[in-house]
Amino acid sequence: MSASIQRLDQQLINQIAAGEVIERPASVVKELVENSLDAGASEIQVDIERGGARLIRVRDNGFGIAKAQLELALAPHATSKIANLDDLEAVASLGFRGEALASIASVSRLTLASAAADSDAAHGWQISSDAMQPQPSPVSQGTLIEVQDLFYNTPARRKFLRTERTEFQHIDDLLKRLALARDAVSFRLTHNGKVIRQLPALKSSGEKLSRIKLICGSAFADQAQHLDIASSGLALTGWVARPAFSRQQADMQYFFVNGRLVKDRLIAHAVRQAYRDVLYHGRQPAYVLHLTLDPASVDVNVHPQKHEVRFREQRQVRDFLFGVIHRELAGQQVPVAGESLQQQDGKVSLQVGYRQVPLSQGLSPGLGQRPSYSSSAHSPSALADAQAAYAYLAQSAQASGQTAAHGSEPGLDNADEGGREAPGAEVPPLGYALAQLHGIYLLAQNAEGLVLVDMHAAHERVVYEQLKQTYAQQGVRSQRLLVPHSINISEREAAAVEQHAESLQRFGLQLERSGPEAALLRAVPALLAKADMEQLVRDLLSELVAWGESALLSEHQDEMLSAMACHGSVRANRKLTTEEMHGLLRAMEATERSDQCNHGRPTWLQLDMPTLDKLFQRGR
Repeated sequence: MSASIQRLDQQLINQIAAGEVIERPASVVKELVENSLDAGASEIQVDIERGGARLIRVRDNGFGIAKAQLELALAPHATSKIANLDDLEAVASLGFRGEALASIASVSRLTLASAAADSDAAHGWQISSDAMQPQPSPVSQGTLIEVQDLFYNTPARRKFLRTERTEFQHIDDLLKRLALARDAVSFRLTHNGKVIRQLPALKSSGEKLSRIKLICGSAFADQAQHLDIASSGLALTGWVARPAFSRQQADMQYFFVNGRLVKDRLIAHAVRQAYRDVLYHGRQPAYVLHLTLDPASVDVNVHPQKHEVRFREQRQVRDFLFGVIHRELAGQQVPVAGESLQQQDGKVSLQVGYRQVPLSQGLSPGLGQRPSYSSSAHSPSALADAQAAYAYLAQSAQASGQTAAHGSEPGLDNADEGGREAPGAEVPPLGYALAQLHGIYLLAQNAEGLVLVDMHAAHERVVYEQLKQTYAQQGVRSQRLLVPHSINISEREAAAVEQHAESLQRFGLQLERSGPEAALLRAVPALLAKADMEQLVRDLLSELVAWGESALLSEHQDEMLSAMACHGSVRANRKLTTEEMHGLLRAMEATERSDQCNHGRPTWLQLDMPTLDKLFQRGR
């Protein structure tokens, strides 16, 4: 006989809710600090003891809670942030469900003290989970919440807590994320009485990078590109790190939607696709990004801890994120050595940063132009002698007419006695070649100083971009299979085959549904004829079901083109003529992403004159 249905008591209901909301001490800190931010606090202090298992104390200077509403604040589903369905559909606050405090109070010994900003009383009031009658409290304006003995009444939950160090690390990581979202708020974190993190409030938007440097490190700040783009009701601001700063783990990826930290698959997918052409071998990008849009266009009520969101116009958001980040990464960046010179024990060390320089501007007609490849460029065999294509670099330099007829180094005739370009001399962004170093590096002089180029890496990017452009212009060639190949797939994947058959055909893949859970492969892209097409089709359909689109085919094609470009690029120890070196520089100036190779490594470095002067202690 089955048990009869009965109504659960409120304490058990709250403890069940706590199981969804309160995963660990960091979850408590998240809920309390978000309440402080919603209360307009400009100063937040978090005190932790024993990783949060013994004590979590959060103090703020927000607008506080009136005495008459203290008891209601601990009641389940009681909130000041929404009142009706319209409010829920356009939530602008971090919290809104009204269940956090009640859930926390059900699994801990909680004390809530507050003084409302508009109160005339000389003191505040406090209540606790054990004594709901308000008592006088010395707290000043704002709110103070103490959570003691977390999970004391649910031992099964308490035994799953990790070590004190691990739990505190989660709290520290959480506070760093929240601090990145609100730079106008000061944060102070202590553990066992010791100050661990002190983040002062920033007075202006120009100081934002200083907080990022404190949290993400100076290496990230030195190699980060700033974004500030708005279009069609969407605005993206923040910083994306250059591919050279890629990470082994996804531990430096911070994304905020309307000030809310989220870990959303759609967002992660869009950002990963934007980096697709410059990161390899499983490396992870690093970024701190803020997306702002109409609150009514995003549903934040889709996850118990509000980590995920759902966008009303998913494709628009995905395309916007991909486009903005992809274009920013395609922009030319000068790797500047010596932006922060450090001297120790009489030795000067260089640290590399980046600054924006529009290389494509100021080029004379004909500079950097490259011949288009024939349709046979799709065949790897056509690139067996691809190094011969390097001759076009020399032809480009000769056509530009910038090489001195008498054989002297161009641009040097206009230099002063110190080797600097004379005022008024028109010098291309990457300057003019001076020499080769060990057959690997190219040395050039521009208006800023000395340019160092990794010849193979730079030429590889030039050839790769040209191959991609030609491949896109001429279309994807398809190769029919002598015997069609049958593939067993799921019913949803079979439906995706029918829905996306036309778009798959444009990529050279002819796939037909042949049964409820089967598809027939009749043709494949010629470039991928030797690939494991059955596995590729399965992965492709899996992405189509999940995202409605897939970039797997283009990714595999780009990998093939990248390999072709690598084998077709100039090799180390090859002696180049001056004209060839000049041609490479001009081609780099006309090529997207020429500041990094196909694997995300930098292709060239700028040593400006002030840096060189410091190295040799000139002017002292």
